[in-house]
Amino acid sequence: MDCIFCKIVNRDIPSKILYEDDYSISFLDAFPISKGHTLVIPKKHFPQIQDMSVEINQKLFETVHKMISKTDLIKGSTLVLIHNGKDSGQQIMHTHIHLIPRGSDDSGDNADKMFENTIQLPDNEINSIYNILKIN
Repeated sequence: MDCIFCKIVNRDIPSKILYEDDYSISFLDAFPISKGHTLVIPKKHFPQIQDMSVEINQKLFETVHKMISKTDLIKGSTLVLIHNGKDSGQQIMHTHIHLIPRGSDDSGDNADKMFENTIQLPDNEINSIYNILKIN
């Protein structure tokens, strides 16, 4: 497999590993956008979150929980970011969670400022979306 994250898991590519257990691994991002920018990935290859079992998902987020307590030490807050699918900006098709230390001194902004404008939807479209997303 030609997945850079699988190569990190297999130790084919060196990385600064911060934490590892049977299900997940966490390491410093090779191209950080903030000091302490960390990635958390499942050890097995899953392109998207919904491809993982509930158990692996829980184990992955246990690692996220552990690592946030560490990344918060860098600047005081951590942005948790997941691109889930190519259209959302995912570039490496192996589930990964960015933990990006944030502080008032950085150039980042709120997630709602990522898009130029908010959208206005008519009630019938809101209801349609609601019916698609609602879990019974």
